[in-house]
Amino acid sequence: MKTLLQIKSSLNGDDGQSSYLSNQFVQRWKAQHPDGQVVVRDLAANPVPHLDGERFNAFLTPADKRSAQEQKIVDYSDELIAEIKSADVIALGLPMYNFGIPSTLKAYFDHIARSGVTFRYTAEGPEGLLPNIPVYILAARGGIYQGTQADSQTGYMQTFLAFLGLKNTQFIYAEGLAMGEEGKDSALNQAVATIKDSVAA
Repeated sequence: MKTLLQIKSSLNGDDGQSSYLSNQFVQRWKAQHPDGQVVVRDLAANPVPHLDGERFNAFLTPADKRSAQEQKIVDYSDELIAEIKSADVIALGLPMYNFGIPSTLKAYFDHIARSGVTFRYTAEGPEGLLPNIPVYILAARGGIYQGTQADSQTGYMQTFLAFLGLKNTQFIYAEGLAMGEEGKDSALNQAVATIKDSVAA
């Protein structure tokens, strides 16, 4: 049985446009895999704590030297990582806030980037340890940024995910969503059509 991990990072939950697109992806994936399982990680409904000194030090502390609180922190991180390792595909809804990714998504990333667990350094450089499953990034933006210097998301997402071993990424963009209803509808419809083609491929 195949498993899809859906990650929602919109502050507006299911009312967000990136969540709408990721839900469209899930709907079409389920049609292709009726027996498949969907695991939802909603970072608005259940935000991941932002990284602080206590959490960072817990990750660095050897297992046999951790306090009960440190072990609790590591267990939570392990749970997030296990979701990825158990997935066959990831659908990640990505809004753009102030030219960057949501802080809740950055907090999530900080909990899954663990030396010796999801990446390691070798004599040849860093090596990602996560399975290279497909990651579909559903990017919803109020303006038009793709291919411009203002697009800080695409390169960052590709670099970070590849660092962990997730090199099979596909971006599906819906842009200009705040630039009038006609343009918004057109952009969303085009993104949904791309999703349909991507899932069917």
